[in-house]
Amino acid sequence: MIDLGLSKLAIIGVVALVVIGPEKLPKVARMAGSLYGRAQRYLNEVKSEVSREIEMEELKNLQKEVQQAAQNVKQDVEKAVSDNLGEIQGDLQGAWDGTPLPVTERLISATPDDLSRKAREFRRKKLVRNSAIPGWYKQRHGGKMHVTSGAARVARFRPRGNSSSSFY
Repeated sequence: MIDLGLSKLAIIGVVALVVIGPEKLPKVARMAGSLYGRAQRYLNEVKSEVSREIEMEELKNLQKEVQQAAQNVKQDVEKAVSDNLGEIQGDLQGAWDGTPLPVTERLISATPDDLSRKAREFRRKKLVRNSAIPGWYKQRHGGKMHVTSGAARVARFRPRGNSSSSFY
């Protein structure tokens, strides 16, 4: 940009005052300001339009790359399916007829007893993890501790003095 300091602006103002005259100077200054504002707005619009065009070009390139990758994956899948089509049809026909799959390909399923055991272990571990026992207490006393109620803690730490005393 043009380097205009205060002294240069003062000289331009004095020359404009002498050349234009004091009557027309405010009108000329307003017109110059409005022209300067229009020029700035036009430049900003051009810059934003150029950046939008660049972004659109990048998005088009990205779209082409994604479409190419999708086409490659589709071709790979079609090739794999066509290569194994006879085997897949034989397995489907065998499943339809009720013949079991070979032992090596059979899926191993969990029994209800295994599932219930895993659920119990999960609940127990979650209770130990999320229990209200502070971390320092767990560290001092060996980590996994059972949850103790407030009344049990009071009874445990109550002084062993006179047991016949009462609140009344």
